[in-house]
Amino acid sequence: MTLGTVLSHSARAQTTPDASSISPLPDATPSARPMLGDWPAQQAQALTARIVQRNGLPQALVERLIGKAQYVPTVARLILPGPPAIKNWKVYRSRFLDSLRIDAGSDFMQEFGVWFARAQERYGVPPHIVAGILGVETIYGRNMGHFRVVDALSTLALRYPAQAPRDRSAYFGVQLGDFFQWCAQDGRDPLQVRGSYAGAIGMPQFMPESILNYAVDFDDGGGIDLINDPADAIGSVASYLSAKGWVRGQPTHFPLQLPPDLPQASLDTLLGPDITPTFTPDQLAAMGLPLLPQARAYAGKLAVVQLPNAGAAPDYVLGTDNFYVITRYNQSAFYALAVIELGEVVAAAAAAATAGARTQS
Repeated sequence: MTLGTVLSHSARAQTTPDASSISPLPDATPSARPMLGDWPAQQAQALTARIVQRNGLPQALVERLIGKAQYVPTVARLILPGPPAIKNWKVYRSRFLDSLRIDAGSDFMQEFGVWFARAQERYGVPPHIVAGILGVETIYGRNMGHFRVVDALSTLALRYPAQAPRDRSAYFGVQLGDFFQWCAQDGRDPLQVRGSYAGAIGMPQFMPESILNYAVDFDDGGGIDLINDPADAIGSVASYLSAKGWVRGQPTHFPLQLPPDLPQASLDTLLGPDITPTFTPDQLAAMGLPLLPQARAYAGKLAVVQLPNAGAAPDYVLGTDNFYVITRYNQSAFYALAVIELGEVVAAAAAAATAGARTQS
């Protein structure tokens, strides 16, 4: 079954509230609540009504799709936070800057270089940043998830685990409706699409809401395909970063070596804003930080980003606005710097392979 012509592209709901403004769905008493398939009936009916109103889909169709979705205990388990981990930047980095990702990324950039160049021209995002994200997220499409998206999102919208620290069922209910809407617009069978345990889809692991708002049909192929179309995946990542505030031509960060005699009070002040650019170069210099010339000449504000290394001394960088933009994809300084460094290594490997091929020819 496909949603095909149910909804035209122009019918996208743009004025409805986001997930943060929607309260969780009401829950019935677990011991005696009526069920609709795998779902509590009251919650399923309320979610159906919200999707119909927000996404403009026929009620019977939404009911049928939710009725065909299945509860997946593994999804409910994976969404729970794991035990606290000791933060170690060097270990984290090694997980992503490995030969598998570098080799796959080099091949990917060589094969689809024209789309990386076009994305940079249109959105201002350098190829190595887009390549880094695709490598960290899915190893360039090699690991996009194996869960049926309809099952994962329904599980998290309708039977979110009670032991979780906070109830995010409303957020996943919005994602489920947006998933149905995307499938309708592109003629996809929502019962066949697979993704992560959280419902993220395709090479860039976009949530459905991000697909509707930021993904692009970059090669004019007649629909947005983040699963099988590298051009759409490349263009969509660049589109997302541009929409989040990427500044064309701006660096992402500068190296930083803290002086050993920096007072703890000063360090606490510098680290207080975390990844949010807050300090001008003049302010940082006045607080005793030795800035490289390029950092001193930077016109914007900077963040002092600490990268813990377990029991060893932490590393530090100065993050720019573009560093902060990358953290809108995943709110982690570790993630942002891994994306940047993987992308740089992959781009260098692709350039070297291309130059070698030209020499041999």
